[in-house]
Parts: sequence; C-alpha cells; structure tokens
Amino acid sequence: MAEKQDHASETARQGAREAIKQAARDLFARHGVDGVTVREIVAASGQKNHGSLTYYFGSKEELVRELVAEGARVINEARNATLDRLERKPGGPTLHDAMQALVLPSFIPGDPNDGAGSYMRFITLLSMTHRRLFMASLAGDLNSGYLRCLDLLRRLTPGMDERLRNRRLVFIEVSLGAMLSLRETALAGAPPPQHMWRDPHAVADVVMACLAILTAPEPVVADAAG
Repeated sequence: MAEKQDHASETARQGAREAIKQAARDLFARHGVDGVTVREIVAASGQKNHGSLTYYFGSKEELVRELVAEGARVINEARNATLDRLERKPGGPTLHDAMQALVLPSFIPGDPNDGAGSYMRFITLLSMTHRRLFMASLAGDLNSGYLRCLDLLRRLTPGMDERLRNRRLVFIEVSLGAMLSLRETALAGAPPPQHMWRDPHAVADVVMACLAILTAPEPVVADAAG
C-alpha cells in the first residue's frame, strides 16, 4: 500500500514539474524570460499552489537553466553521434556533411511528428537577451557537439581567411536560430500543407542556406579614396 502511495506521489510530482516546465518554455518563447512572472508560469501550468515553482526548481533562473540543458542535451547527443559516424566515413566528411551535423540535430526538440514546439524560440531569444545565463546553462560539455562541428568546418575550409570564417560562423549561428524559430512559430499555428515549412525540402534547404553563408565569395569593398 505504501509503495503504491509513494509511486502515485512521485508520478504526481513529475507531472507537476513537467507541466511547469512546458508552461514556462512556451511563455518564455513568446515573451522572453523578463516578460514572464513566476505567478504567470504557475497559473499557465495549472498548479494551484503559487509556491510550486520555487518548491520544484528553487527559482525562475534555475528553471531556465534546466530548460536550456534539457533540450541542449538531446541536440548535443545527436550532434556527437553524427560526428562519430562521419569520422568513420570512407574518404572523410565533406563540407556538406559537416553542415548537416551542425544544423539537423537542432530540429529534434519539439513534437517529433511535425517539429512544432517552443524550445528553439526560447533559446534563441534567451541567447540574445541573457547571453551569460544561456552559456552558463550549457556547462558540462552540453555544447561539445557544436564546438566539434565548428572545428570540423574550420578544418574543411583550410584556405579561408580566419577572420572571415569566424564571422561567417557567427552569421550562421544567428541565421540558424532565426530560421528554426520561424519554423516553430509557423508549425505551432497548424499551417496548411502548402506552407513553405511543410515542404519536404525545407529542412534540407536550411542546410544549404547555412552552407552558402560560409562559402559565399569574400566581399570586395570599394576604395573610399577612389
């Protein structure tokens, strides 16, 4: 009897935690961390006890850290697994392979059926408004796959100017976050079949767009004196 009660209590506890996390992630994705109060998160989660967020997570900041880490862990494991396979590829990985390893795992968090969710919007906004908190939440090698991808992209572009390449990699990070966020927003609204993000080639095109950012010709700046 006691075991059944303990199991039911633990199930209820986990259910409450997950409800709070889902509500917070969705609200943060729409309004940002600063635009959402603890009371609003608790209300959206359906919890009756206003102190439930503090009870389960300690603070809103700790909740943010857990949300970042939870999705990052999934992405990181997928990236590292992809890179491990590429290391065994006969002839070695191509630049396209490396870009796929960087981009495609980011589509994992969310609904596996159609990609709808709020994680990418949440972290994209957080990384712009609270960069230190975002990076601190990735502590413990949760970003190791991303760093491995950057290292591989650098090794596969040996003749590229280092400053130019680093700038392009920053552009890719920003652009990828924006594209993933747009996709999440669109799919969350149940778009019609003809919508651009329903196109079966859309995800592959994101990879190609990021590849184009990296490999585009170096700009020629006109001489102001001329």
